[in-house]
This record gives sequence, structure tokens and C-alpha cells, in this order.
Amino acid sequence: MTDPTSSPGRGTVLVTGGAGYIGSHTCKALRAAGYDPVVFDNLVYGHAEAVRWGVLERGDIGDRARLDAVIAHYAPTAIVHFAAYAYVGESVTDPGKYYRNNFAGTLTLLEAARDHGIGRFIFSSTCATYGVPSEIPILETTPQSPINPYGASKLMIERVLADFGVAHDLRWIALRYFNAAGADPENETGELHDPETHLIPLALDAASGRRAALTIFGQDYDTADGTCVRDYIHVSDLADAHVLALAALERGVESQPLNLGNGNGFSVRDVVRTVEAITGLPVPHDFGPRRPGDPPALISDARRARELLGWQPRYADLDAIVRTAWAWHQRNAGTPAI
Repeated sequence: MTDPTSSPGRGTVLVTGGAGYIGSHTCKALRAAGYDPVVFDNLVYGHAEAVRWGVLERGDIGDRARLDAVIAHYAPTAIVHFAAYAYVGESVTDPGKYYRNNFAGTLTLLEAARDHGIGRFIFSSTCATYGVPSEIPILETTPQSPINPYGASKLMIERVLADFGVAHDLRWIALRYFNAAGADPENETGELHDPETHLIPLALDAASGRRAALTIFGQDYDTADGTCVRDYIHVSDLADAHVLALAALERGVESQPLNLGNGNGFSVRDVVRTVEAITGLPVPHDFGPRRPGDPPALISDARRARELLGWQPRYADLDAIVRTAWAWHQRNAGTPAI
């Protein structure tokens, strides 16, 4: 493992939420590209042991004094911002938590960036800003109409970024993810959520007996097999895109949002079949009612990211994604699901 105290030479990057799933993979990619990541995380959902490619500074993005102290000490030249609450159902029942952390916390972070002269900002956005999309595949120009506070909080931040760009010369890229999945191919970091809501780890848990069964929500959608269709993108490919987005801002690419996905749709049943094929184990499952607000299909058009960033996903097929997730799952099989 690279010494996290060494300075590779391309500058220091503050990575908020860097102890989380996508954040930890991105820190590894940043380090490999020659950046010096500094993780700023309150560890509410992140894990200190996932911080392996940079120093960890514990703090909350809503704490301006703590942000000021960390930024003054490390003098980052850019921010990659992951720190957010991301449970859609919880955002409906407790919207204040989401607007306070995701929106108000990010506003505090942006004001700190402004006051410390940090001019580049990569934002972890989401396809949830589109709501129930008016077209498939989804373009960056597809109308955004979020149907839950989580998606709304992310859309609000995109608007603030645009306004800070005009007022304060902030240069930014908002990366709208589709369904992040998989784990580091070298098995050094992976997915550890509490609670776990993502389909692939839930299916792996069911296959390996860590949970009794997988619940499939809805089997009467207007799709080929009646279950929801989603665009799965490997977490390491997402991480690569963040590094490329940072480099794009360095070379003068204009501020804008970009979709990140593979452009392929797989149903819930497709995922179950793939997990069974990869693991050689059955996935016990039952069916529940549709979840409110679940669109039948979400599939990206990410050509803009490929063209603008030179981004090319390395793990574009579902088999490869599930294989890395299964390897990580087996490594952590003796650990309680966290």
C-alpha cells in the first residue's frame, strides 16, 4: 500500500465522504493518478479502515470551523464531494435531515471553498434528479423532476454550483451516477452499508445465507420480465471518472453535469440469475409490492462523459461487476453486515 503521508506531486484534493463506498475507491484512483487525497468524513456511514490512500480528518461538512482548520492545514487545490445521506425512503420520512446535510452542508462547504480560493469542485450527483424520466435512454438534457427529497437535495446543489460558477468563478462538474455496484478488483475496498439497500449485495447475502431471502419489489412493471430495469456501473469506473473530471477542469473544460452509466439495462431478475451463475448458489427470493416512485427503467446515455473526459468503463458487463462484488463479499463473509 502507498504511504498515505507521501506527496505524489499533482496536488492535494479534499475528498469529503472519502471513507464511504465510492469515496474510498476514488481515493485509491486519485492516489494512483498522482494526487494526494485528504479524507474529510464524519464516519456516520463511512469506515475509518477504508481510508488507505490518504490521511483521515474527522469532521462534518456543516461545521465551518472544522472545515476551515482542515483546509488551512492541507491547502487543497480541489474538492471531490461525496458526503451525503442517500437513503431514498428515509429522505421521504425525514426530509429535514436530507436538506440539512446534503443541501445546507454542501452550501457551507462551497462557501469554505470560495473563501479559501479553491476553484475546482467535483460533485457526486445522481440520476435521481431526473425522477421518472421522460425519455430512455436519459440524456443530460432530459428534464429533471425529482420525486423524493434525496433527489431534490442533489438537484438544488447543482443549481448552487451553477450560481457559484457565475458569482465566484468556481469551476465544477456534477457527475450524475446511475447504479453503482461491484468492488475494487484488487479486493482492497468494497461495499459496506448499514442498512444495505443495494440489489447486488442483498442478492449475494441471500445466496450465502447471510439473510433469509431477497425481496423483489414489484413484478408487474412494463418491462420484459415485469421487474425494474437499471443501469449498473462498476464503482471503480465511477472512481476513474472522478479523476478524469478533475483533470478535465485542470485543462479548461467548462463546468457542466455529466451522466455516468454503461447504457445497458438489466432487470432485477437478470441480476438474480447472474448472481446465481457467478456464485453457483441459489438466491432465495420473494416478491413484495412496488415501492412508491420506482420508475420501471433507468438507463443512461453517457456518451458526453466518454467524449469529454476520455472515459472508458473497464467493467461494463454485469458478470464482471458481480464477480468483483462476490470476491469482496467472500472476503468479508465472517463480518456482520455493516
